[in-house]
Amino acid sequence: MGQMDGKVALVTGAAVGIGRAIAVGYGGEGAKVVVNYSKSRQEAEGTARLVGEAGGTPLLIQADVAQDLQVRAMVAQTLDRFGRIDVLVNHAGVTAFVDFPDLEGLTEEIWDRLFSVNVKGTFFCCRAVAAPMRTQGHGRIINIASVAGIWAQGSSMAYSASKAAVIHLSKCLARTLGPEILVNVIAPGFIADTRWNVGRPNLEATTVKAAQAAPLKRAGKPEDIADAALFLATRGDFVTGDVLVVDGGRVLA
Repeated sequence: MGQMDGKVALVTGAAVGIGRAIAVGYGGEGAKVVVNYSKSRQEAEGTARLVGEAGGTPLLIQADVAQDLQVRAMVAQTLDRFGRIDVLVNHAGVTAFVDFPDLEGLTEEIWDRLFSVNVKGTFFCCRAVAAPMRTQGHGRIINIASVAGIWAQGSSMAYSASKAAVIHLSKCLARTLGPEILVNVIAPGFIADTRWNVGRPNLEATTVKAAQAAPLKRAGKPEDIADAALFLATRGDFVTGDVLVVDGGRVLA
């Protein structure tokens, strides 16, 4: 018996990295998993295959979370197929690498894109599942933010601001959607194995530095975030509006 037998989970941005690890982890616990992607169909198909191999039932759905109509259609397709949505994980996100001092490098296009996907996309997905979750009497929403939303650090000032917005949005939603729906946040620290780091200069040195700075003396893995997402999906019945930092203790520095 898996911890998520009979449950339906919708994971956005599930094609690679953390999203894939969460989707596969849920599948391994018996869940029916909607594998959402925007552009990376081949990688998303790989995730769906892994979910099935782990023991779950996958459903592949393409949707750009920044487009409200596409989000509503994705939720409708999920309900048509599975009849319910028990867990929503908002993992889909984008970034731009702009050093904090480079204020002119933060173009209007960058601000609009990051807030459209990271903030508006999170809200659109939460709003779309709210009614069916309330109708069934329960639901769990897990929004993936970042320690960049807590610290003044990260790939860019716009990214940090967008993740801070996700954290506060989640607290607002927790107050609004209770008691039927729990809304919580996971704030990952540095995760080496993500698409954003492919081809990144000095990645090995950055990974070593991140590990040395953390009390647990290693960099994070997608599976670390998946473990936290499983806890929030299956336990913590008296936890909502909270931010779970998963960074090996580096935030203590």
